Amino acid sequence: MPGQDLDRLNNDQLKELIHSLLWQLRLTDAFWFIYTEKRFDLTAAEELNAEVWAKVGGLAARDIKKRFNIQEAGLEGFLKAFNLFCWTMMVDYRMEQQGDDQLILSVPSCPAQEGRKKHGLGEYRCKEMHLREFSGFAGEIDPRIRVECLFAPPDPHPRDMHCSWRFTVADI
Repeated sequence: MPGQDLDRLNNDQLKELIHSLLWQLRLTDAFWFIYTEKRFDLTAAEELNAEVWAKVGGLAARDIKKRFNIQEAGLEGFLKAFNLFCWTMMVDYRMEQQGDDQLILSVPSCPAQEGRKKHGLGEYRCKEMHLREFSGFAGEIDPRIRVECLFAPPDPHPRDMHCSWRFTVADI
């Protein structure tokens, strides 16, 4: 079947293919949002985006756990799986573990928000979308993991930081 024989590609070609697929995924996500916004309005695009990413976060984590046999729970399991999430390879996530019970994820430069600014569009409200995405992902790894938004658009944020999130493990 054309396009299915990955065994013929060498390591460098496989890496280039991965980079190309990630770029194509980012383009698809960006243009889906832009055209949804044009067809309906920004609020509708933001609401649909939140629904989509609520589903994608959990499904992605489930797939990663299965494919890479991730057995760890808590923040250790979350980090192990999240490092294999496609968006971690496209977004400059900064992870800072604070002890065994807290992880801070920050995004100094968001490709989606930077792309909107570059094309004369304002920031979109991504807080609810990422809350659902991260909660779905984390919950699939360990239902005890809680996600808290420290700030994300539409919240005011520093010029050098788009958003920041806290992950903790709750005692059940």
